Amino acid sequence: MKYIIKSFLLLLCFLHYGHAETEFATPKPSIDNPRQIVFPLMSADKDAINHILSYVNNVMKFYRPENSEFAVVAYSQGIKALLKSQDKEIIKRIEALMTYDVEFIICGNTMRTLKVKESEVLHDVEKVTAGIVELIERQKMGWTYIRP
Repeated sequence: MKYIIKSFLLLLCFLHYGHAETEFATPKPSIDNPRQIVFPLMSADKDAINHILSYVNNVMKFYRPENSEFAVVAYSQGIKALLKSQDKEIIKRIEALMTYDVEFIICGNTMRTLKVKESEVLHDVEKVTAGIVELIERQKMGWTYIRP
């Protein structure tokens, strides 16, 4: 019994002290210096869409909404994630992220190619001329590009 208790205490100590905390780069994330992160969304696959939404959510939890800004740029087949005809659960997740000011951006070129009308797009989604160019410009402005 003593062995089990000692082993358990040792395991607790290891779990508590054995992991390294993430060291923030300078300047540390704050309201005045938020982390700005942009994700591409290129696939209409529900699992791929949910993964991107989960990544945004998890990174936001880590940095906290007040210390971070997020944009999701949908182009190619990924624009289907931002349509009113999308799966209701995915729409709920997108709308929940929007309440934390996550920007969802749709590619106008892809809309034109796929013959998608603006009336088919979810409310509060921003339309840009070219999704790829939006990704380039966000990076040039200092945003971190994450492609999971």
